[in-house]
Amino acid sequence: MMTSPAPAEPRRVQVSQSDTATILYSSGTTGRVKGVALTHRNWISTLAGVYAVRSAAAASPQAGVALCTVPFFHVYGIAFCLRVLAVGDTLASISGRFDLVAMMRAIERFRITHVGWAPPVAVAVVKHGDGNETGGYDLSSLQVITCGGAPLAKSVIDKLKKRLPNIQVAQGYGLTETAARVFGAVGPEEMRVEGANGKLMPNIEVKIVEADSETGIGLPPLMQGEIWVRGPCIMKGYVGDEEATAAALDSEGWLKTGDLCYIDNDGYLFFVDRIKELIKYKAYQVAPAELEHLLQSHPDIVDAAVIPYPDEEAGQVPMAFVVRSSGSSIDESQVKDFIAKQVAPYKKIRRVAFINSIPKSAQGKLMRKELIKLALSKL
Repeated sequence: MMTSPAPAEPRRVQVSQSDTATILYSSGTTGRVKGVALTHRNWISTLAGVYAVRSAAAASPQAGVALCTVPFFHVYGIAFCLRVLAVGDTLASISGRFDLVAMMRAIERFRITHVGWAPPVAVAVVKHGDGNETGGYDLSSLQVITCGGAPLAKSVIDKLKKRLPNIQVAQGYGLTETAARVFGAVGPEEMRVEGANGKLMPNIEVKIVEADSETGIGLPPLMQGEIWVRGPCIMKGYVGDEEATAAALDSEGWLKTGDLCYIDNDGYLFFVDRIKELIKYKAYQVAPAELEHLLQSHPDIVDAAVIPYPDEEAGQVPMAFVVRSSGSSIDESQVKDFIAKQVAPYKKIRRVAFINSIPKSAQGKLMRKELIKLALSKL
């Protein structure tokens, strides 16, 4: 663009805020991959929210150079890039497939201050190098690590802060259908709240309703339910799929997210799990994410995933796929005992399988369906 001569007469294009700006692909709230039409107004409202909270973040040093490691075709990646460019900061990018060493080399060379990571990158960083070193690379310029796309386990956050004592870890909550963040941790104070995904972003309404409720009546703080979102950031709809759009959006403009969450008395959001991924053990509901975070805190476990396994008596039981640490000999009974000591009886891990790696998408989301297929194929 800087070196090519401008055309003699540029073509005039008429664009309105209601026009589709991007089509990003998502599993949506009903499980099938769909094209999410986001308008110029959706993205303008998202960036307006960024400007509105910048003063709240002024206590921390302003970003100079930001590095995005998340694919740009994912809502997290494109929103990160737009946010950096909109506020006039420098955006760095690594070409080609993600490479951990290339990323750390870039942080050192360009003195990166802010990074956007998916959870697997954070896990890879804390497991790279020895002791408190990060493989010999100088990452001291880092101020803020933004992590999204999937929940980040507390054990990983603790290890990150041990490796990089001066960094802040900012988690958020959002969907492709909401043009990125709905809740976000802004400033050092909000980032200190353990397990939270920050507070509500500007220009957005949310409510927690009873799961599978048709009334849409909001629940009080601290009660778990499905989170519904409304505001100018909500998608235009799913491309060519009126039925799926109608299922996700009600007549008053509320987006039914399919996510089980609760909001505390101070306004912080806590994500529990996808409603459709809850394991139905007898009359109880078990959240796989809770068990996964506990498993990942074990020193002999590199990564883990929990799925529902069919059971004649209970309906479903929690089954864990576990990736052992190098040289570890942890066995099934030890995994089961480790979890049993920390959870209610109905949440116990009933089956364990060891695997070389947990399948994840490019944006770091656990591909639980692949593991369910694997488990069922071994029935």
